[in-house]
Amino acid sequence: MRRIRRAHVLAAALTAALCVPASGVSSGTSGPSMITKIGKGEGSLNLIAWEGYTDKSWVNPFVKATGCRVKAKFGGSSDEMVTLMRTGQYDAVSASGDASLRLIVGGDVKAIDPKLVPDFKNFIPQLKSPPHNTVKGVHYGISLQWGPNTLLYNTKKVKPKPTTWGVLYDQRFKGKITVPDNPIQIADGALYLSKTQPGLGIKDPYELTDSQFKATVALLKRQHPLVKKYWASAGDEIDLFKNGGAVVGASWPYQTNTLQAAKAPVADLIPKEGATGWADTWMISTKARHPNCAVMWIKWVSTPKVQAPEALSFSESRATREA
Repeated sequence: MRRIRRAHVLAAALTAALCVPASGVSSGTSGPSMITKIGKGEGSLNLIAWEGYTDKSWVNPFVKATGCRVKAKFGGSSDEMVTLMRTGQYDAVSASGDASLRLIVGGDVKAIDPKLVPDFKNFIPQLKSPPHNTVKGVHYGISLQWGPNTLLYNTKKVKPKPTTWGVLYDQRFKGKITVPDNPIQIADGALYLSKTQPGLGIKDPYELTDSQFKATVALLKRQHPLVKKYWASAGDEIDLFKNGGAVVGASWPYQTNTLQAAKAPVADLIPKEGATGWADTWMISTKARHPNCAVMWIKWVSTPKVQAPEALSFSESRATREA
């Protein structure tokens, strides 16, 4: 089964630690730092985004409709996104589940009234109040993007067609394996062990006992000498598959789409063990210099006319059924 959460084994500790953020936002439905209305656009918008989230096919119409000129920087990792948001130079970020709670706890993002986003009422239930961005009923952003982590492989070099995550731990592909440089690999390893070593008793790859965690870390240590590169951005992995540096890896559907469009011999799949997943949230900085444009952006990318092409471009699942 696909898992809609994008988090890691430390997320539970962050959730337990949540209280009133440093920004002073109350635990009710409103507070001094909650955005409850939209004013006139400031003419500019500085974003930190995952690669593929600011395609010109929906950015250019947004600029024309609002007058908010978009400047986007691609984040290489959740850690980098958190660090950049704390500089105060960026208005909003497409934060993943392993970053959003840190931003909330640190008082780095504002609460937002979802009523400002008309299409929010059409969101699927799982994205209306997910625990990675909604605390005590307060929304610290709007969830839009979600999808599975997939197994990407070179169809000419990896035969027969793989069916298991085990290929990422296989000596046959030493020096030709690539996986993300982020903590989700702990959960991915735990998911694999939950099926291949049932005696460990792993029921949830995000909630591990001490012995289960140690077994997962041991697996990842055995994998380490097999890895060509731990990729930070989607572009890193795309380049590895284009130049032959990697033939198999953990990936997102975006890489598959991009590589196939470039005629690279690749395909992806969800292995028999299942897959973890990711869910990203657009969040607005407490230091945003262009908060009105930021809310306008969130409204814009929540509409079916943006959700639909973005879902196709990134091979992600849409947030609204209307898309």
